[in-house]
Amino acid sequence: MLSRPAEPLPAFAYVPGGPWPHPNRSRPAENDAPPPPIEPGRWADSRPYLRGVELFNAGYYWEAHEAWEGLWLAHGRRGPTAAVLQGLIKLAAAALKVREGRPGGVRSLANRAADHFAEAIAGAGDHQLGLDLNRCREFAEAVAANPPADPNPPGAAVSRVFSFELTPDENRSQARL
Repeated sequence: MLSRPAEPLPAFAYVPGGPWPHPNRSRPAENDAPPPPIEPGRWADSRPYLRGVELFNAGYYWEAHEAWEGLWLAHGRRGPTAAVLQGLIKLAAAALKVREGRPGGVRSLANRAADHFAEAIAGAGDHQLGLDLNRCREFAEAVAANPPADPNPPGAAVSRVFSFELTPDENRSQARL
């Protein structure tokens, strides 16, 4: 697993309709410059990407989605890297639906995540952004087939709903183009 200095994690994980305030409504948006695209072969240098991984693994799914969305836009919403990012975004959104108790939404978003991972694999191989995309796709398919219930008490400030963690590895080969 890649080791980088961690930024402080938020005080709570935002869930739409939950007890916590919307994070973007409590801080100025003008400080948010769009991130640059991830340079080919340099994903380990992308702070927004790694921050999204860190947030996802800690149970901050909405925040991870936000970190990756800017990168997805920076990649023009197309191509293998954009497909990986879109798969991660959909997987994070599926986790939010688990918290909301909406299994239909979990199924739909997890299926879409699996489709994006499959698209990325077809476009550039099964190891991209340091991730084993087959593992990501298989996990998303398993979630879609059997959406989990939230194992945490309602209103928990931070909670993980997936035991699955993203484990980018600098030693994994980059996509074969």
